[in-house]
Amino acid sequence: MASHDIPIGTSQVTLAQLSERSREIFRQIVESYLATGEPVGSRNVSRILQMSLSPASVRNVMSDLEQLGLIYAPHTSAGRLPTEMGLRFFVDALMEIGDLNENDRRSIEGQVAATGTSVENLLTRASGLLSGLTRAAGVVLTAKLNVRLKHIEFVRLEPERALVVLVAEDGQVENRILAIPAGLPSSALTEASNFLNARIRGKTLNDARSELENALEASRAELDQLTQKIVSAGLASWSGGGSDERKLIVRGQAHLLEDLHALEDLERVRLLFDDLETRREVADLLGRAERAEGVRIFIGSENKLFSLSGSSTIVAPYTDSSGQIVGVLGVIGPTRLNYARIIPMVDYTAKVVSKLLAG
Repeated sequence: MASHDIPIGTSQVTLAQLSERSREIFRQIVESYLATGEPVGSRNVSRILQMSLSPASVRNVMSDLEQLGLIYAPHTSAGRLPTEMGLRFFVDALMEIGDLNENDRRSIEGQVAATGTSVENLLTRASGLLSGLTRAAGVVLTAKLNVRLKHIEFVRLEPERALVVLVAEDGQVENRILAIPAGLPSSALTEASNFLNARIRGKTLNDARSELENALEASRAELDQLTQKIVSAGLASWSGGGSDERKLIVRGQAHLLEDLHALEDLERVRLLFDDLETRREVADLLGRAERAEGVRIFIGSENKLFSLSGSSTIVAPYTDSSGQIVGVLGVIGPTRLNYARIIPMVDYTAKVVSKLLAG
């Protein structure tokens, strides 16, 4: 049966409300949808059922399931598809989650562990691995590592935009785009870089921020107004609090394009890509998952970020050497993900990452 880790969602239907016949017909409709993405009709259901039922009897049961809000008829099709509530009910109450076989476990361990020392490499590899295994987009949300800084540089891209390049002592490089005032001379960018580099080396972002705020107070006389603006903008862009201190890694979005049934699917995927760009909201969604134990599943509109694109997210938290939850990883894909297969993969990958981070 479904894992006890999975939170009950919005489904108001209980198993007791369904007869064995209704459960079996509902299961066939959902499993057919998860396998093909297509509506299934009463004639096909009656053919694949273990019990002997006429298409007319199946239609009657389908009508009852529709009244319960578990299935619906798309357009004028004679077939039925599960609703979001139906999928939630299936995941919570009817789905049997398999366990990973030894080969899968070894493959996940081997691939994730073969990444070398960098934590970012480890997480990027885990995200890519999940994407490849599940044919969905792999996603990892991590707390920004408290690395020590080595160098910062501002590079003008356009009259009102600059690139901030942050180099950490361990070699990690992060680039950010920030808006700069119109007419800012290039010398101000150089001056800002020099001012920061004289003060940040060997400090974490948090240390650097508090020291820089003090230094800025002391140095207002030295810096002209435009340079102050760029320094302030630089600080705001890379050391702000809250979700700005988190990093999102997404791999394998192309997998979302492999499974297209119609033009509306293309539109759904376009919306999903737009959603993936909204990284602050992704971070918010995954942050909610991060505060929970075990695998979390968000289906369709349960997940405010992806409600428009008709997608599901399956994520699990991972921990550091002290056992603290430091991020979540998982997959984002269409609502017809193979939940029974993906849930244990996400769960096990999170455990492997936790083990490697624990050293």
